[in-house]
Amino acid sequence: MLSQGFVSAAAIAASVLFILSLGGLSNQEKAKRAVWYGIIGMAVAVFFTAFGPGIGGYWLMIPMIIIGAIIGTRLARRVEMTEMPQLVAALHSFVGLAAVFVAWSADLERRRVLAARAADGVMQDFSAFAALLAHKAPDELMFLQVEVVLGIFIGAVTFTGSVVAFGKLAGKVDGKPRQLPGGHLLNAAAAVLSLLLAIFYLNGAGFWTLLLLAALAFFIGYHLIMGIGGADMPVVVSMLNSYSGWAAAAIGFTLSNDLLIVTGALVGSSGAILSYIMCKAMNRNFVNVILGGFGGSQGPAAEIEGEQVAIDASGVASALNDADSVIIVPGYGMAVAQAQTAVSDLVRKLRAAGKEVRFAIHPVAGRLPGHMNVLLAEAKVPYDIVLEMDEINDDFASTDVVIVIGSNDIVNPAAQEDPNSPIAGMPVLKVWEAKQVFISKRGQGTGYSGIENPLFYKDNSRMFYGDARESLTALLPMVD
Repeated sequence: MLSQGFVSAAAIAASVLFILSLGGLSNQEKAKRAVWYGIIGMAVAVFFTAFGPGIGGYWLMIPMIIIGAIIGTRLARRVEMTEMPQLVAALHSFVGLAAVFVAWSADLERRRVLAARAADGVMQDFSAFAALLAHKAPDELMFLQVEVVLGIFIGAVTFTGSVVAFGKLAGKVDGKPRQLPGGHLLNAAAAVLSLLLAIFYLNGAGFWTLLLLAALAFFIGYHLIMGIGGADMPVVVSMLNSYSGWAAAAIGFTLSNDLLIVTGALVGSSGAILSYIMCKAMNRNFVNVILGGFGGSQGPAAEIEGEQVAIDASGVASALNDADSVIIVPGYGMAVAQAQTAVSDLVRKLRAAGKEVRFAIHPVAGRLPGHMNVLLAEAKVPYDIVLEMDEINDDFASTDVVIVIGSNDIVNPAAQEDPNSPIAGMPVLKVWEAKQVFISKRGQGTGYSGIENPLFYKDNSRMFYGDARESLTALLPMVD
């Protein structure tokens, strides 16, 4: 059994490692080292927490840790980069559900302590947590109740919201925003009832209040995320990340675990900041997004004229051979087709021919912030040719060829031209200003968000239909 001094020192060390990990993830070149900081920090946190003072039940804990490690390792090996967004959503749901269970357990232990005090003050067979509660004053136990309420509410919203997000990202749930009759009023009513139940609980009501509170929060999480469309899913992922952090922090206070408080606060604050950045990149109001599109655009979308004109691999190759400058815009379609390696091969061939090749990355490309950057780094694309939207958006007008691979909303001119579009006002990559635009796409569908794209009908655009990896593989031999 380790002393409290060792545990406190380990908590500080792990916190520093987590901060270094978050800081390093902002840079592609430092990202791998940053991930190792996080891994080491978590290993330190788990070890020193498990063997700290007052911890027991190793006959159950150690097998659970081993089983969890095996499952985690198998999932990590099986999950493709294309499935990372839904994996992140699933992991958020685990944190939320754990917060609910811990909060319920904490209140049951609190009730046992109060019952013992009311009887004869003798405490037998109490857990280490209950023994800790036994030394708390009545006002401290009241504060514990506030922590329990917050843990249950935030955790339950995170759990069902993350489950729905997983379903939408995995294509198992329709990506279009859907709500029950009553819409936002149902969410508001559930929130008011949750507040009333919290007040009843804090004033001495029974455990049933916490069960009903969890049920209402489960509904809010489900209904809230169901009402958010696919175009806003990158914000949803970062928002749920923030929720899971605050749920962990609330439970950290409940368990008097400093490391859980610090870690939860880091995750919660970084997720909130990232959500704000995503909303700013999409010209979205953060409150509107998390309320399921409340106050969105009104009126019919503009009519689109013309037709989508297809082109084959030889036509695209001919344009690339004649071009001096090329910009590639990757999207989730590239991830689905696992075409990043083929894209990297194409880039090397074009650069060897003396052509200027760059990548344009929109802040919300893919279904997870930074998704495209990770895929391109995995395919060993040089960092210096991967540019953010603000760095390259003014260069499209002087570019010969743009290749869009599986993107829709981030290259949709309706964001600037149609005030009634669901993505009106969202900053987009102005690819249509280039001399020629080739869009690699499986078919003529509207894509994940269900929003039609006028880019596909413009005179300088051609549709390069087919699986992205197969299309690029067929293209490679024709490029000089």
